[in-house]
Amino acid sequence: METPLEETDEGSTGGVSSLEIEVFLDRRTHPRFPFSIFLSTLLYCGEVASALYMFVLYRNNGDIYWMSFTISLIITGAFFDQITLLFFNKDSRGNKVVLLIGHILLLGPIVRCLQTTIHYHKLLKYLTLEAEESQDSNPERNKILQRKIVYSSQCILRQDNAFKCMRVVQAFVSSAPQLVFQIYVTLTIKELPSGRALLMTCCLLSAAYGAILCSTLAIQISNDDTTIKLPPMELFYVIIWRFLEIISRAVALALFAASLKLKSLPFLLVIYFVSVLAPWLEFWKNGAHLPSSTEDSSVVGTVLMLIVITLLYAAINFSCWAAVKLQLSNEKIFDRRERWGHRILHYSFQFLENVMMIIAFIFYRGETLLNCCYTLVAIHVLIIYLLGFSFMCLFYHYLYPRKSDKIL
Repeated sequence: METPLEETDEGSTGGVSSLEIEVFLDRRTHPRFPFSIFLSTLLYCGEVASALYMFVLYRNNGDIYWMSFTISLIITGAFFDQITLLFFNKDSRGNKVVLLIGHILLLGPIVRCLQTTIHYHKLLKYLTLEAEESQDSNPERNKILQRKIVYSSQCILRQDNAFKCMRVVQAFVSSAPQLVFQIYVTLTIKELPSGRALLMTCCLLSAAYGAILCSTLAIQISNDDTTIKLPPMELFYVIIWRFLEIISRAVALALFAASLKLKSLPFLLVIYFVSVLAPWLEFWKNGAHLPSSTEDSSVVGTVLMLIVITLLYAAINFSCWAAVKLQLSNEKIFDRRERWGHRILHYSFQFLENVMMIIAFIFYRGETLLNCCYTLVAIHVLIIYLLGFSFMCLFYHYLYPRKSDKIL
């Protein structure tokens, strides 16, 4: 018989609360497997595999410049993915060596997905035993079984939280820049082999999925961390909004970069660092006090953590709207209030950026970029962005879920 597992608290389980476990085990006979873990792993494998294929293709063709950027972006994203998963699973007690080797080989998502699947099947077995032995008069045996059920549930929910954060990191640290770069390569050499088309598709799906997760996590934050389930209609609007936003932004950035080459770099850096510095300017304006929840922590560690969060927040805002407002002086880090002003301000500035990049493309385009009407392409890009903005407005005005009627 398996040895009883000690009960674990919320701090050791990646922030999994007892309420989340109760929600997860609401249907005691057959709790739902978190398929977002499987989808995240599938996207990770598809993106890495297609990037490695293009790496080999670029190397065989002697395209050292394209090869270097392609492999650098995918390795950077994979590295941060491993760091994210390790951060959430720092308390793993079994098979530490196997898990660590998996992360070193950049196979962490695959290993964690298999681990979650094993815990899920164990949970089903424990629930079956609990149903069969519900009339058992042995309280000690029932207590051990309850501990096993809680522990397996904690492991599954912890991995679900870890993969959500990993997907956001992957989407905006690797997938979105990779998508822009591969579109840039296609515009420059006017070729679209099947390998690059597959890589661009995986990157688009990954970036859009990360943006969708940003929206759902923002809804959860604004509703006091209550688990919210989006009905099909609301989810459809979020998907369309995010896909249109990511596509239009990526194409605008690629057209701008392909037109001006290295001259576009200062402009892009300014856009990014404005998003980085904006939360810190507000932080200093409010008195430069660290969040009160970090008083017992190392000041240096807290500042480093806030810098990392700010860099990721700026990377998200560079590609799409982050769906939340960062507040470094607040112990909750993110503003839980709904701010139409913040929403409109972001989209107004990003639309202005897109217009400026499109104008630069029209006036400074290379003669080998496209074989069609440049003005028509520019209009299509801006219309797609405005359509995405329209879907966003419709969602927040009519379909935004509230805790009172959408709580699980």
